[in-house]
Amino acid sequence: MAELRVQVELLGEAAMLQFGVRLAEAIKETVADDAEPANLNQALLIALQGDLGAGKTTLSRGILNALGHVGSVKSPTYTLVEPYGLSLGQVCHFDFYRLADPEELEYMGFQDYLADSRLCLIEWPQRGAGFLPEADILIDIVQCENGRQVTLRGSSAVAIKILGQLDNRAQATGEGAN
Repeated sequence: MAELRVQVELLGEAAMLQFGVRLAEAIKETVADDAEPANLNQALLIALQGDLGAGKTTLSRGILNALGHVGSVKSPTYTLVEPYGLSLGQVCHFDFYRLADPEELEYMGFQDYLADSRLCLIEWPQRGAGFLPEADILIDIVQCENGRQVTLRGSSAVAIKILGQLDNRAQATGEGAN
């Protein structure tokens, strides 16, 4: 299957949060359309990569708030996971920054989270390499002179649907997506 890629440049925290809202809307639309039981065996996996301070948690906050979470969203650096019971279903926010060995995911029951959740947001996915399944959507956030360059890539059927919606919205609003 071909890979779809969407790239945007975001200026400031407010723009990152708003982009999280747009991504959450595309996720909600796709998950609502994707009601076949065969597609619900595992959570939608979104992996967020970027240096410290790049905006991974800010983007996650925008997504979680748009999915209905009320309250603060902080990086689960010390707890490794923060589950949220939302109207979409269980959404888990992971941060693997402090993971010493990918096998630790086995001990924390990571596979159970995948089976029981609708969406998993994973910061620092490279720390789980070899144990994590391939992400549906990989998000790279790079700090640049004017803000953040955010590149989303995905090749699964659900990722193509979500990224296609983002790409269409960006073109309709005149944002810089490629």
